[in-house]
Amino acid sequence: MASEPLSRQDIDKALGELPGWALAGDRIERTYTFEGHLAAAAMVGQIARVQEALNHHADLTLSYNKLTASANTHSAGGKVTELDLELAHRIEQIAAEHGVGGTKGR
Repeated sequence: MASEPLSRQDIDKALGELPGWALAGDRIERTYTFEGHLAAAAMVGQIARVQEALNHHADLTLSYNKLTASANTHSAGGKVTELDLELAHRIEQIAAEHGVGGTKGR
């Protein structure tokens, strides 16, 4: 998967397929809200497995019932790449299984 930085136009187009995700500086991010802490923590575990499979790790911030995922690619100078978008799509698939999120299937 390409790890070249994407243009702002390419990022904006891709984010159109990822409702809830936004560009925040040089990262893409989204916050999910759950009914409680255990549901949010369970999603963290599933995301961690996907990150290991992709060998690409987003920053995950867990609070009581909120989980924020934030991604960019260090090897691309901390910019957004296709790898970040792929990870976001996979996180969305996990979120749908948890009843949060709501993007189109890929």
